[in-house]
Amino acid sequence: MAQIPNLDNAPLDLTSLREQSHNDLLKILRNIRGNKCLIVDQKLSGSLSLIIQTSILKEHGVELRRLSSEPVQTECTKVVYLIRSQLNLVKLISAHIQNDLSKGIQREYSVYFVPRRTVACEKIFEEEKVHHLLTIGEYPLYMIPLDEDVLSFELDLAYRDYLVDGDTSALWHIAKSIHKLEYSFGVIPNVRAKGKASARISEILTRIQVEEPVSTSDVIYVFHFFVKYLVACLVDVTDKVALHSSFWIESKCYEQSFVASSDMVTPMCVQLTYEGLMDEILRVSNGSVELDASIMGNQLQEGKKTKVPLNSSDKLFKETRDLNFGVVLQVLNQKAKDMRQDYMELHTAKRSFSEINDYVEKLSSFTGHIGLTQHLATFTSKPSFSGKLDMDHAIVDGESYDICFEYIEEMIHKQEPIVNVLRLLVLFSITNSGLPKKKFDYIRREFLHSYGFEHIATLCNLEKAGLLKKQEVKGNWLTIKHGLKLNVEDTDTANPNDIACFFPGYAPLSIRLVQHAVRSGWRPIEEILKLLPGPHSEIKRGGYSSTPSFDTLPGAPASIDKVADGRRSLVLVVFLCSSSSQCSEKEGMAYDLIVGTTKMVNGNTIIETLIETFMETIG
Repeated sequence: MAQIPNLDNAPLDLTSLREQSHNDLLKILRNIRGNKCLIVDQKLSGSLSLIIQTSILKEHGVELRRLSSEPVQTECTKVVYLIRSQLNLVKLISAHIQNDLSKGIQREYSVYFVPRRTVACEKIFEEEKVHHLLTIGEYPLYMIPLDEDVLSFELDLAYRDYLVDGDTSALWHIAKSIHKLEYSFGVIPNVRAKGKASARISEILTRIQVEEPVSTSDVIYVFHFFVKYLVACLVDVTDKVALHSSFWIESKCYEQSFVASSDMVTPMCVQLTYEGLMDEILRVSNGSVELDASIMGNQLQEGKKTKVPLNSSDKLFKETRDLNFGVVLQVLNQKAKDMRQDYMELHTAKRSFSEINDYVEKLSSFTGHIGLTQHLATFTSKPSFSGKLDMDHAIVDGESYDICFEYIEEMIHKQEPIVNVLRLLVLFSITNSGLPKKKFDYIRREFLHSYGFEHIATLCNLEKAGLLKKQEVKGNWLTIKHGLKLNVEDTDTANPNDIACFFPGYAPLSIRLVQHAVRSGWRPIEEILKLLPGPHSEIKRGGYSSTPSFDTLPGAPASIDKVADGRRSLVLVVFLCSSSSQCSEKEGMAYDLIVGTTKMVNGNTIIETLIETFMETIG
C-alpha cells in the first residue's frame, strides 16, 4: 500500500497539482545552498508526506525535524522552518533563535509560511527582536490530493476560527484555492451562494479575479460553478471549477458548517462505512491510520506502531471503503475463498514472476484488512456502540424528546467521556433548534458539576458556534426531514440504493441537497431552502453571461450525465469539515465526482477543537 496515492485514474489532472507543490518545495530548498535542517510544523508533516518522499529531501541535503519546544539539536548551520501562520508557532521559533544566541551559536534562519505570511506573525518576530535574523518567505500549499477523487485544503481549525474566534482567513484561503484551480482548469463562469460565509467567498473570488485575472481565451468547454452555504448542513460553502480537455465540469460547492445551523447533524452521527468507522475509532489522518503492527498481521513487531495508508492504490480498500461495515465482512469472507483458489492454482500451473508477485501483494493487503476488520469488530460489538447508534437514530427521528434528554442527562451523571456527551448534546440541540430555557440552564449546570467549572469556556464556544443554544422559535427539523426524505427505513446494505445505508437510518441533509442540485436543480425544493438561513447571491464571471444556469439545464437525471456531444460530466463537491463516508459516496451516479474538503473530520474531531478550559482561555 503506497503512502503517496496514485492519481493516474483521477478524473482531473491532480498529479500536476501535486507536482507543482512538490517542485515549489524543492525550489525553496535549492535556493538554500548546502546542508540544511528543515524543521516542520507537526501538523504539516503529514501533509508533506503526501507531496514528497523523505528520500528526495535527503538527496537535497535536508535533515528533517519536527517543530517542538525543545532547542534545535543539529550540526547544520542553516535552519529552515516550514510552518502555518499561527502565533504560537512563531513564538516557538523565536525561542529557538534566542536560545542559540544565548549559547553563541551562529546560524542562518529561514521561515516559510504555509500557505502565506501574515503581518501578525511578522510582528511577533519584531517584538522578540529576531526579525532581522530571518529570511521570510511563503510556500503556497493551498490544497493536497488525498486520493484520486479527494482534495483537502487542510484547514483543521476553520470551523472554530470562523464561528468562535471570528477569524475569516479560512474564507480567503478557500477562495484563493479555487482561483488556483481556475489557473489550471479555466475560469468559473457562474458563482451561486447561499449563506453569509459562501456569499463572502464568492465576493473574494470575484475580487481576486479582478486583481489577478485568469484568461478565458483558452477555455473551450462550458462548465458551471455552484457555491452554496447550507443551513443545517454539514457541507456548506465553496467550490470550484475545473475544466479538463476532455470533460465538461459541473462544479458544486459545499463547505461544511460555516454556520451553526448548517448540516452539523451529519458529522455528529456515527458513520457505518468501513472507512467511516476507521475514522471514528482509529482516526484517519492524512490518508492513513497509525496502529499496532500486530493488528496488521505482523506478530513479530507487536507493540510497535505502523502507519497504514488508506487510498485507492490499495485495490481491496478501494472496493470496500464505501461499503457498510457488515457487508465488508461478507466481502472479505468471499475474498478468502478466492485467495485459496488462487493459491491452489499457483501450485498446479506454471506462473510468471509478476503473477506470483501480484498474489503476494493481494495476500498482504487481504491479511491487513482482515486484521483491521477484526480490530474494528471489537468496538462495534460493544453495547455502548449499539446504544450510540440507537440514540443517534432516535434524535434524528425527532419523536422521542424526553427519552433522548434523559439519556444525555444520565451520560453526564456517569461522567462518560466529555466528547461523547457533547457530541450527542449538540446533535440533540441542532435537531430541536435549541433547548427550552429551563432544560438549557439545567443541562449546562449539571455538565459543569460533573466535568468542572473550568469548562465554562467549552460551553461558551459551543454557544458561539450555535451548536448549543436556547430554543427561541419552534424548530423546522421535522419539516426539512420529511421534505428531503432524510429518514429511510428498510435499507438494503448489501445492495445500497440510498446513502441512508451508511448512517443509522439517516440520509445526510447535505447529500440530499447535492442530489437535488445535480438532478433537478434548486427549484423543486425552493420552499425547503427558504427554511435554511443566509443570503443568496449569483454572480456571472469571466465573460460567460450567456452560460445557462444549472437549473435551466434539462431536468431529467440522465440528461446531465453527459453534455450534448456525449462527453462524461464531472461534479466537484466541496465540503467544509466533511466526513469520510460522505466524501467518497458517489450515489451510483453516471458522472464522475471529485470531492474537496477543508479537512476530513468526524463529530469527535469537531467537538475537540471547541473544548477549552477556563485556564487555557486566560492563558
